Amino acid sequence: MTKAIIGIANFKDTQNELLDIAARLDSGERLPDADYQLNFATASQLFTEITPKRLELLDTLKRTGPQSVYRLAKTLRRNYSNVHSSVVGLLGLGLIAKDANDKVYVPWDDVEIHVSLSRSIAA
Repeated sequence: MTKAIIGIANFKDTQNELLDIAARLDSGERLPDADYQLNFATASQLFTEITPKRLELLDTLKRTGPQSVYRLAKTLRRNYSNVHSSVVGLLGLGLIAKDANDKVYVPWDDVEIHVSLSRSIAA
């Protein structure tokens, strides 16, 4: 099962994790497939990018399957330009994708949001 996990991590933790992965790869270790991780430095940054409207869009798209941005706007009963803006933002974050027919979809089996305020404290 592939998941997108959205959370909060300070730079020091992320740096240490990346250095550990690099060392394991350098030693020739074959790493298992990993979930997609999208981390923000603070809860405020996370909720600036992952707004309630974007969460609704993700949920609707996950439930209804691939569709054009126009159809998605109709499904959500929202203005096309606002939905288009959200789609562009979510594409940039890697939370949605486009297929060969230019339809947008959620490429993950699940999307989780983990918020721990203690993880946002800079080390």
